[in-house]
Amino acid sequence: QLAGKWFLLGVASRCSYLAEHSHRLEPTAVRVTVPDGQSLAISTFSKLDGMCWEVRQHYSPARARGRFLLKGRGYGSKVEVVVGETDHSSYAILYYQKGPSTSVKLYGRSSQVSDAVVEKFEQHIRAVGLSEDVTYYFPTYGFCDSVDEFHILDGEL
Repeated sequence: QLAGKWFLLGVASRCSYLAEHSHRLEPTAVRVTVPDGQSLAISTFSKLDGMCWEVRQHYSPARARGRFLLKGRGYGSKVEVVVGETDHSSYAILYYQKGPSTSVKLYGRSSQVSDAVVEKFEQHIRAVGLSEDVTYYFPTYGFCDSVDEFHILDGEL
């Protein structure tokens, strides 16, 4: 049900890199496929210094429905991904937990979602102890749809 095209619309995180570079956020599109019926293959399309890039990640199914594991590079770099709320046709709110820190991301099937969905996103943010001063919204225009073979990264950005 998560398969298809999504747009990354917002993120709440205490990530210091995000705080320092929030003025450089680029429109980000995501394509989700389910290659084996359980895991998710995620292709994230975004610009970096004016060039479109694709980052490919693999989310393995975890113990419970709606939970996935993203293994990064190095020891202790796994991220637990939890689907917090979705209606599959218009939005999804996902939690990303790495060690003690949690980030919340809002995805939309289109580059705009209703105010009611934004309010739900902000409720989820507050529920994990984050606030609007660490919430960032992405531009909703100028998305990358494809990249050439030289601009594909496997793993995490």
